[in-house]
Amino acid sequence: MTDRPLKLVLNGTPRTFEEVPDAERLLDTIRWRAGLKGTKEGCRTGDCGACTVLVNGDPSLSCLTLAREVDGDAVTTVEGVTRETVGRAVVKAFEENGAVQCGYCTPGFVVALSGLLAGRSPPPSTEALLDGLEGNLCRCTGYAAIQRAVAAAREAVR
Repeated sequence: MTDRPLKLVLNGTPRTFEEVPDAERLLDTIRWRAGLKGTKEGCRTGDCGACTVLVNGDPSLSCLTLAREVDGDAVTTVEGVTRETVGRAVVKAFEENGAVQCGYCTPGFVVALSGLLAGRSPPPSTEALLDGLEGNLCRCTGYAAIQRAVAAAREAVR
């Protein structure tokens, strides 16, 4: 354990966490220290994407990221993404296209897609967005609804 506090800008708010072990995963800091339960733990091996957050605007797997690796960085969870215009458009596209079934994977998809769309004008092609989401897995939808939602979100932010 290190003596220095962990500092993050979490969903736009500066936060300091004390007594964070060097080996603590960012996922655990988010869920248990910050109390933000939208970021899900799926596989613990970086294979499913349920734990995706944005680190300085880029999608990152919080189950594979040590909290200390992002000390001083901006971390955005699904709770933060959905406060922004792009994130709300992504959520709406998922809802309207039936891309939400059990919902466990949805936060990871929403965060990753929001990160791929935010600040990019024009937005990447639908194919490029789908390629960017290839690490996010869903066991319920069969992906056709997610593909429609990605295309709809892209059009909504154009």
